[in-house]
Amino acid sequence: MADKLLIVMVNTDPANPSELGAPFFQATVAAAMGYEVEMVLTGRAGELAKTGVSENLYLQEGNSKTVYSFIQDAVEAGVKMMVCTPTLELWGDTLIPEITETVGSAYIISEAMDDNTVTFTY
Repeated sequence: MADKLLIVMVNTDPANPSELGAPFFQATVAAAMGYEVEMVLTGRAGELAKTGVSENLYLQEGNSKTVYSFIQDAVEAGVKMMVCTPTLELWGDTLIPEITETVGSAYIISEAMDDNTVTFTY
């Protein structure tokens, strides 16, 4: 049985914040259950790693909790937040402090192919 969850957020669009809840909820729950959890933000979703973006997004209008708060909850539960290198070229390198590592495509592929890892993509 796999003991690691890799969540790759690539197509989740910050312009549609209602899409952003599930990946962070699932990552937080998996970490709370004791699994090793890594989230990689890349492509369009990589914009969430940029300072000032997730802090100003809400899953729905009228909600007082920002997407950044959900990122913080995930990290507090033990989720390791990463950004993919090409994302820096798109969105810049001024990142939220919760991003602990920059990884490349080879890392994502090698982790996704590992028998001990289950991979979710959004």
